[in-house]
Amino acid sequence: MSTTETQPASARQPILYADQLWRQQRFFAGFLVAVGVAMTAYLIYKHQLTQTSNLIWVMYIPSGLLLGGGFLLYKWRSFVEPLEDGLKVSALRSSVLIDYDSIRGVKVQPLKLAFQDNRKRMVAPMMKPLLERPALFVRLRNDESAMAALKKTLGRRVVFDDMIVLPVKDADAVSWEISSRLPERLGQNQGGGRHRKRRR
Repeated sequence: MSTTETQPASARQPILYADQLWRQQRFFAGFLVAVGVAMTAYLIYKHQLTQTSNLIWVMYIPSGLLLGGGFLLYKWRSFVEPLEDGLKVSALRSSVLIDYDSIRGVKVQPLKLAFQDNRKRMVAPMMKPLLERPALFVRLRNDESAMAALKKTLGRRVVFDDMIVLPVKDADAVSWEISSRLPERLGQNQGGGRHRKRRR
């Protein structure tokens, strides 16, 4: 059995909502810092930095750094990772570990399938470039209390009905990594285009 048959390219995959937000907003954060630095240098040259009305320009620098740092932290904290004891889904402020016994199946499908009918209103402008990309659809055993807790932690955009939907960089790799850890009776429901042998 070869290594490429048993191991995905990367088990831990970033959730693309956070990555897309970082890509769109990092330039604005950089613009704030650049304007702040330029105006501060100009005011120092003019000996006007100490005037109260001009201090707002100095505040552009920490504001831009805080904004960019916040988006970068959100990007770093947002990921999905199949572990030995469950599927870890991490969000900005917290994470959840989903036991494999509670997973009914996993598929790879276009993200747009999760936002049909009355869920279309949940599609933010920054999400539109992701709609045609493959996403991970993880179907769970429909325990109402558990699903309510997941919605509270991960949000209604990610969790709906008995499903968790995550746009990730390599949905096939995560799908096959999850399926290799599921009970044998669920192993046929992965979706995606690549095939790997089950781990022993």
